[in-house]
Amino acid sequence: MQVWAVANQKGGVGKTTTAVSLAGLLADAGQRVLLVDLDPHGSMTSYFKYDPDELENSVYDLFQPGSEVDMKLLEPLLMPTSNRGIDLIPATTALATLERKSVGQEGMGLQVAKALRLVKDRYDYVVIDSPPVLGVLMINALAACGHLLVPVQTEFLALKGLERMLRTITMINRARKRQLTYTLIPTFYDRTVPASVSCLRELHQRFAENIAASVVPVDSKFITASAKGITPSEMDLTMPGVQAYIRILRGLAERSRG
Repeated sequence: MQVWAVANQKGGVGKTTTAVSLAGLLADAGQRVLLVDLDPHGSMTSYFKYDPDELENSVYDLFQPGSEVDMKLLEPLLMPTSNRGIDLIPATTALATLERKSVGQEGMGLQVAKALRLVKDRYDYVVIDSPPVLGVLMINALAACGHLLVPVQTEFLALKGLERMLRTITMINRARKRQLTYTLIPTFYDRTVPASVSCLRELHQRFAENIAASVVPVDSKFITASAKGITPSEMDLTMPGVQAYIRILRGLAERSRG
């Protein structure tokens, strides 16, 4: 089972779109996929038409004091989605209180990793959507994953956010036995905007060994797919954004084989 986390310490860079798009393509190829929403905003949860304010069972249950992470706890959290090949562990807005409640509790950074070990034979891929804040939830995502995907909006303010994320990766790697590898995914690219073109050029110059095989363009059909609650590839396999994620997924597959 491969575990990918999608993270950046800047919001609005396309994390949820990246997670859902890649999960959809994997499911289209016959892979069994689990999506995990660790963002208190619950964007991925809302994408699949679950209400983060109303759910009785969510990923928040993994963090309750005294809770033993076992299948009895985990099974009710595995929710179906519009795609038969994708399950979801949803988020609730209660996650926003977790930082305060987790102070002084040991082992809180490994709860998701413990849960995923229980379903390693059920799924081929896990894709984790992380909050844009370094805290216990992002630490859980980074501790659980084997490879990190970092969407980076092709504008210069996003480069500043990327620098913070790279410092976090360095910090995490000091504590990990195995180095956390990562791939940068340029998003919201518009070749008619000089600043977007310039930003992409800088990403390639500075991070040539870690940049994805393609760039994700601005594509309004992502919004349409979200409104329908279906993965972008289910709606239109030919849309430019989906074609970009196909190339990115192909590059990730080549990286894992290499």
